[in-house]
Formats: sequence, structure tokens, C-alpha cells
Amino acid sequence: MNTPHLSLRQLNLMVRDAIESALPDEYWVEAELSECRENSGHCYMELIEKDERSNTPVARASAKCWRQTWTMVKPYFERVTGQPLRAGMKVLLQVYAQYHEAYGFSWIVTDIDPTYTIGDMARKRQEIIRQLKEEGVFDLQRELILPTFTKHIAVISAESAAGYGDFCRQLEDNDYGFRFEVTLFPAIMQGEQVEQSIISALNQIYATVPVGSPTGLPSFDCVVILRGGGATADLSGFDTLALAENVAQFPLSIITGIGHDRDESVLDMVSHTKVKTPTAAAAFLIDHMYRVWKRITDAETFISQYVGERLRYQQQCISQLSTLIPTLALRVLSDSRHRIEMTESRLPIAIERRLSEQKHLLERLSIQLQGLDPQLLLKRGYSITLHNGKAVRDPMELKAGDEIETRVEKGTIRSVVKN
Repeated sequence: MNTPHLSLRQLNLMVRDAIESALPDEYWVEAELSECRENSGHCYMELIEKDERSNTPVARASAKCWRQTWTMVKPYFERVTGQPLRAGMKVLLQVYAQYHEAYGFSWIVTDIDPTYTIGDMARKRQEIIRQLKEEGVFDLQRELILPTFTKHIAVISAESAAGYGDFCRQLEDNDYGFRFEVTLFPAIMQGEQVEQSIISALNQIYATVPVGSPTGLPSFDCVVILRGGGATADLSGFDTLALAENVAQFPLSIITGIGHDRDESVLDMVSHTKVKTPTAAAAFLIDHMYRVWKRITDAETFISQYVGERLRYQQQCISQLSTLIPTLALRVLSDSRHRIEMTESRLPIAIERRLSEQKHLLERLSIQLQGLDPQLLLKRGYSITLHNGKAVRDPMELKAGDEIETRVEKGTIRSVVKN
């Protein structure tokens, strides 16, 4: 049997011609990156679409962005979005279909719209913010009060990061001679491991609670999260729900100096204080300590001035009293002497008046006594009957045989009671 047949290459060429004929144009397609890698200046992507309800893949495809296109698309995308292309990101790609007889089918990327990715990132960020607010943790950090003397600093940063070195030098070389104690808790600050690495560092800091601590707080005054010297585009690790929840609910004030000028990350939003760079974080701590020192020196100056003023006032009072005391003493002596003289001049008159009053009183009493003298009554013809030396007022007081005396003006009559 002599059946016509094709070689595989011939068949694939037919497929290529069919695809190129059926899909001659370029198309904008929405997809999620399940894989994204660079090799020899080219970018190789795996595209995926998931069911919105079950999150299971419903479509897959490979895509390539050749070097001449990738060298223009990549920096523009990163500059606009602030992030590199990475797995899990939703993108809007301009592609055309290509089928190669040796390598198979692939979508060739000619452009990427960063605004679509920004919108998707913004939607994710807003969803995280909404969930944090529903949980009631979004503003917890801002309710914390930075300690008055913030000098024991826990730093989360990559150990070799230039920003960490700048931060330490800025604290060390401050103009006021303040001394800070910095302890580094190394962490990965870019890439997919940012979230878990920073959370692990926070757990280590939390574990530093001193034995028997009455507050139950770690041994530091605050935490500073620094990122400097790395790729400014790779910031997606700071926009995750788990990291935001850990930072928002941490018991110490957290200062972020991630080092970027784009819209703030979710980590910035939930932190106690956000600054742009590690050196700005150091400047913030120095300024905080300066304000404390300024309050102390102002209080010292006020106390010194107040005490000085009070001492001067008291000295002035003492000086015035020392001047017034002799004058007052003389005035008191003069007044006393005058009162004595007045008393001396008034005393004879007062004595004479008193004696006259007493004499008059005696005369009146004498007259009253004379009016009460029994002898006067006797002279008028009255008599007084006595029994045992006492005046008899009621005859019933006497009985037969009692001896009584009756006094008259010119003598005494003694009698015996018969009945």
C-alpha cells in the first residue's frame, strides 16, 4: 500500500502556515505569570489563567520576549510599577502567534502595559488595607508612644546592605554626642522571601523579653526596618497581608526606612513612623532624642531662672525688712510710750472716778442696811418673839411649856407658853 505521507517538519510547517494565516495580527492578552526567567538577554514566561471561583488553571501558554524588545520593555515596566516582572503577577501583554517547526508554539511578546499591573497591584493593596481595617489592626502602631529615651534600637535589615551602614554611621556621628545601642537582626530584604524573613526577625526581637519583666515587652525601645542599596524595583514583599498583620500588632513602635519614592507600601501604612531612607530613619531618632534633650535643658533653664528669681525676691524682701525693722521698732516703741503716757495721765482720773463710784455704792448699801435694821422696827412699837434664839413666825411652832423671849424697844420680856 503506497499511502502519501509527510515528514514531521513538513507537517509542522503546515501548522505554522495555518497559524500565521489565521492569526496574522498582534493581540493584547490578560494573563498571570506562573514563571518568569531571563536567559541570554531574553525573557521566558509561562502564562496561566485561573478560574475565579476554584482558582484552578483553565489555560496555559508559553511566551517569549526577545532581547531587542526586552531591553526596552523591562526598565520601563519597572520604572512605572516599581517592581520587576515576577511569578504571581497579573500582566497585559501584546503578543503575536509564532509556531516554529523545531520548537513548537509560543506567543511572542512585543509590549507590556504596566498600568494594567499597577491597577492589579493597587486592587490587591486595597484589599489588604480593607482586611486590616476590618480586623481593627490598621492603626494600632500609631497608638503606641515612642519611649522618651529611645536609644536601644533593634534593626531588621540585610547585614551587608549599604543602607544599614549609613544608618549606623548617621547615629554614631550625630552632632549632639548622643549614644545609641543598635542590634541587627539580619533578614532578606528583596525577593519572595522578604515576608517570612522579616516576620522571623520580628519573632526573634519579641523573644528578647527579660525574665521577670513587669511589662512583658522586648528589651528594645523600638524597631527599625531598613532597606537600602538593593534594587529599588523589588518591593512586592512589603505589600503582603501576613507581614502587615505582624507589624501592625507588634508591641514596640516600628519605623520603616525602605528607601523608595513611589507610593507608600502597606508596610509603611501600618508602621508607627515611615521615612524614605535609612539615613532619614537615623535622623528621625536623633531628632527625637534632641527634642527630649531640649525639653530637659529648657526645664533646667526654667528651674534655674525660677529659683534665681525667687532667691532674688526673697533677698529683696529681707533687705527691705532689714531697712524697715528699725523704723518699725522705733514706731512700736513710740506708740507704746505714747500709750503708757496716756495711761499714766488717765489713771488718776480713772482711779478717782472708780473710788467715787464705789463710795456712792457703799452709801446706798449703808442706807439699805439701815432700812433693814430690826432696832428701827422696835422703835416703831413692833416686837420680835424668839424661841431658842430664832424668830417665831408661826405660833404652831410652839408648845406648852416653851420659854420665849419678846424683844421690845427698851428691853426683853421672857414668858412661858401655857397653851
